[in-house]
Amino acid sequence: MNSTSQKINEGNFFEDFSIGQEIFHATPRTITNGDSALYIALTGSRHPIASASTVAESLGYLSQPIDDLLAFHIAFGKTVPEISVNAIANLGYANVRFINPVYPNDTLYTKSTIIGLKENSNKKSGIVYVQSNSFNQKNEEIISWIRWVMVHKKNMSFTPQKNLIPDLPESVVLDKLPIPSFFNGNAFNTRWTKSDNLWEHYKKGEVIYHPSGMTVSDTDHTLATKLYQNNARLHFDDFMMKKTSMGKRLIYGGHVISVCKNLSYDGLENSLAILAINGGTHSNPTFGNDTLYASTEILDKWEIPYRSDIGVLRLRLIGYKNMELDAFKKLMPIENKNYHEHIVLDLDYSILMPRKKG
Repeated sequence: MNSTSQKINEGNFFEDFSIGQEIFHATPRTITNGDSALYIALTGSRHPIASASTVAESLGYLSQPIDDLLAFHIAFGKTVPEISVNAIANLGYANVRFINPVYPNDTLYTKSTIIGLKENSNKKSGIVYVQSNSFNQKNEEIISWIRWVMVHKKNMSFTPQKNLIPDLPESVVLDKLPIPSFFNGNAFNTRWTKSDNLWEHYKKGEVIYHPSGMTVSDTDHTLATKLYQNNARLHFDDFMMKKTSMGKRLIYGGHVISVCKNLSYDGLENSLAILAINGGTHSNPTFGNDTLYASTEILDKWEIPYRSDIGVLRLRLIGYKNMELDAFKKLMPIENKNYHEHIVLDLDYSILMPRKKG
């Protein structure tokens, strides 16, 4: 019998990566309104631009765009078979820029470049740093990002010639933010959200404790991860994961981001487009039947030169699980890298918000 093993792509292990390596990812993806409807069903998204074509077109969009995070997760999912199908965990993000909107029937293509490698002290795994860029069918850049992921070794005797940890920007500064020139903030109507809180009403240092929680089931996160065509084994293979220290499947971190972002709607109803993710950490794992909650700190607020209709808020979104609000408040302020075991997400991102008229 002829062996077919040579035809099986196991994905890359740590030793398969090299600095400067370029990877053009398979399976271009055309995104549809059906994807958007399923995303709402799985995350409860209520943000108006991705919910109503009349709102989007009033503000200058060509049509109702795809939710920013849905587009990101799908673009990210393209990278998984070559970058992180053999991952232990996705560790963080930096310099994520939402450069152009994605519309229904746009097709996304993604490529990646390896920019850093670091072998772990246990010699059984390593951290891979990746710069990825996604484009539409017109070759317009849509989203770019850096992430770092811990990946298993297959060849335990492999040692990289050198470790290289890239210098990562602390944030996407104002003049690097992709401010949409077409956006007409003067057309925004607070009737759409039933909230009068605009850019001027938020203060640096203010913390919003969002009131709602959401229990994430294995069914929901599995469907969501399939929607993004993310085939990382640690999200799907329960038999394999029972043999690990975690003992069960891990919920995809992108789904945690989406759920926590959508929990933050109450208190940030007039948050419009995501402009950038400055950095992010999945500080602890999330599993099926965990209940997620969120808080947001206003890190900074910026006026946009020559624009009086819109402003930028830089936010810190903290996701936590299985914890009463009073107990969570006792952990505040949360210092970087000093995470309680129930803190699952620390996300620094920048949003566009309309300003008061006149």
